[in-house]
Amino acid sequence: MALAVALLFPARCARLHVSIPAQDRRSRRPCASHSASGGRGNSNEYVVDWVKASSSFFEQDSRPIMLFDGVCNLCNGGVRFVRDNDHKRKIRYEALQSEAGKKLLQRSGRSPDDISSVVLVEKERSYIKSEAVLKIMEYIDMPFPQLALFLQFVPLFLRDFIYDNVANNRYTIFGRSETCEI
Repeated sequence: MALAVALLFPARCARLHVSIPAQDRRSRRPCASHSASGGRGNSNEYVVDWVKASSSFFEQDSRPIMLFDGVCNLCNGGVRFVRDNDHKRKIRYEALQSEAGKKLLQRSGRSPDDISSVVLVEKERSYIKSEAVLKIMEYIDMPFPQLALFLQFVPLFLRDFIYDNVANNRYTIFGRSETCEI
């Protein structure tokens, strides 16, 4: 059941097991879940709620954050395109490789080193792959919200199949930079 909930609502169920030093254990609850190795969690294992741990990103500014591969030429071009078509500045940007990007990836239920997909992080939810692209299109200027509405009728498995093929070949086709240009 917990796995099904985690798959359906990854932003609310993003958890990471960490070891807490003995002096910090007094104020924390031990984790009762199984560890990644399949064994029962021990008293040194605790659950970190990454939504709460990263809530500071939305305290002063509630705009969603677009996470992107900072060294990918296609991704940098995509950010420039979104920025040029977001005249009301509804979206913020952060490279996946940055410390903030890694924390927001964990908030989204992804590995902090996973740079395979664009991610859009809202205060209450995260989107990945083609869903992130469509959600970003909803935030930018006309005619992109209407185009996103039309593209939602394409089945998710087909949209993500196309997305994954482009993403897996992005460095070969578009190249990469040594540094983030944004």
